[in-house]
Amino acid sequence: MARAPQTRGSPVPPLRVILADDAVLIRESLARLLGQEGFEVVGQVGNADDLMARAHVEQPDIAIIDIRMPPTHTDEGLTAARRIRQDHPEVAVLVLSQYVDLVYAMKLVAEKPEGVGYLLKDRIGDIPQFVEALRRIADGGSVIEPTLIAELVSAPTKNDPLAILTAREREVLALLAEGRTDRGIAKLLFITPKTVEAHVRGIFGKLDLPSDATANRRVHAVLRFLRARTGIRP
Repeated sequence: MARAPQTRGSPVPPLRVILADDAVLIRESLARLLGQEGFEVVGQVGNADDLMARAHVEQPDIAIIDIRMPPTHTDEGLTAARRIRQDHPEVAVLVLSQYVDLVYAMKLVAEKPEGVGYLLKDRIGDIPQFVEALRRIADGGSVIEPTLIAELVSAPTKNDPLAILTAREREVLALLAEGRTDRGIAKLLFITPKTVEAHVRGIFGKLDLPSDATANRRVHAVLRFLRARTGIRP
């Protein structure tokens, strides 16, 4: 949802969120948690149809969606997330799943990686990281489940398009795919933020990414990583 420009000293409005999960207890717990962290929950729904209707009315900043919802509890949430991104591209979406599913994740991310996240529900327990993930996708970034990234990094790949990168650059790119900040990457790899910035510049140059805004280049770098490791295209 487009926001009005803020004048200096004016308060920044809270990010507006819709929650979609057929488990009422999970919805209410998450709503309470987000409220405590400064978000505004503008809707709670239990199925995909209600989610689409509420998203149309509320035009939230973020929709947090359980991947499995009624009536079949298969991929209704994923389908709704993709529809929201088509009909309301200004709305960021975070899909939560009980289990890692590469195909589902790539269906969501490969079409348009900006403003999208795919995480296991267990990640909600790490509140600072979860809140950071929400803010990152609201700003147009992408966040991918770390367990999935770890599997992709360790999987053997023939004719790897990322072979041009150094081992350290591949590490940095994988952490970018998880949605980590430069400072967070530096902490995990025991290097300085300036060194991370240098690795990121090297990744951009070697992958010949479009010379647009840095945030967009990061998203495209993540998409390049996912496509290289999976071979999946939109």
